[in-house]
Amino acid sequence: MATPTAPVGFDFDVIVLGAGIMGSCTAHAAVSRGARVLLLERLDLLHGLGSSHGESRTIRDAYPDARYPPMVRLASRLWADAEAESGRRVLTPTPLLLMGPRSNASVIAAARNAGAEEVDVAARWGGAFRLPDGWVAVVSEHGSGVLHATGAVNMFQDLAVHKGAVVRDNAEVVEIRMGPEGGVAVRTSTGEEFHGAKCVVTVGAWTRRLIKSAAGVELPIQPLHTLVLYWRIKPGREGELTAEAGFPAFSSYCNPLYVYSTPSLERPGMIKINYHGGPPCDPDDRDLVSGGGDVVERVARWIDEFMPGHVETVGGPVDQLPCMYSMTPDEDFVIDFLGGEFGQDVVVGAGFSGHGFKMGPAVGMILAEMALDGEARTAAEAGVELGHFRINRFEGNPMGNAKDQ
Repeated sequence: MATPTAPVGFDFDVIVLGAGIMGSCTAHAAVSRGARVLLLERLDLLHGLGSSHGESRTIRDAYPDARYPPMVRLASRLWADAEAESGRRVLTPTPLLLMGPRSNASVIAAARNAGAEEVDVAARWGGAFRLPDGWVAVVSEHGSGVLHATGAVNMFQDLAVHKGAVVRDNAEVVEIRMGPEGGVAVRTSTGEEFHGAKCVVTVGAWTRRLIKSAAGVELPIQPLHTLVLYWRIKPGREGELTAEAGFPAFSSYCNPLYVYSTPSLERPGMIKINYHGGPPCDPDDRDLVSGGGDVVERVARWIDEFMPGHVETVGGPVDQLPCMYSMTPDEDFVIDFLGGEFGQDVVVGAGFSGHGFKMGPAVGMILAEMALDGEARTAAEAGVELGHFRINRFEGNPMGNAKDQ
């Protein structure tokens, strides 16, 4: 269904703030509906200072919380549609391996929700993993893989531009206000103003500051500085840990440590193994090289215990690249209308807590439909329940959904 043209006086039907994966997917979804779309990015396009850059992200529907698999499955369909539309390939399918103590409720629930089956890791992957007694390993052969992160963002931006979206970088939005004749006006740091019928905010680690200045609403979203770590594979083992050889993306559940990895793919002879988390940071003032706290030491200890014969830790990782999480207290997303004087004219997509990239196309579809229609029909049809992601869950309850866990 085509979107009606915005009322006279509005430059755009939808103004999207932030051109990471969520904003780029939102712009594509909205312009695909026939909307006039402006996508504004505070820094250079495809910059490496936010949460959407880099060479790889995992996609998986193995979640302990059953609220996420339907959104992942919707996203998987939309990833495939975008690849077909663009003629590009940004997803490499791989098996997904989950490991953890058999007594760990999270790993058992994640396995159940993904339909994963128990596996003998020694027989399957030649002794690459050394699991402690009492641990279980399960594998899923469907719906998982590795996404090329920067390539995926670029794909959605190019698709949006091809359909008529306007994309501007180095356009930091410093003010959002109600327009003089309705709608929303946004002002950049250089004094430019743009007027739209609707506005979607997807500015990642900068969300809390922008929403507070615009509406006085304090969203409990804390930026964390984390590091993407690449480790050298031990000589003679390089071919065993590749995606081509069927090595899995994997997650290791062991409270309080959660380690995840992708197979050797983008950097031959190296494998990415990371720790979920990092210290709080200011997105505009952080140590990009060594600001990850004890992340490196934690991951090295995990490797020495679980993969000592295949991955080298002496001398530390070969490379470490900065990234950020935008964490909510319950690690659930924020997808909601801003409300207040803005009502349904401003939609917020934020707080993706280090696990949202894979769901980017689904989130973009949801945000675009909320802006254009006032509701997310596609999400409802796919069984995605958005009630968990409302802003008001934090009213009188700083931990949000965590109270239910």
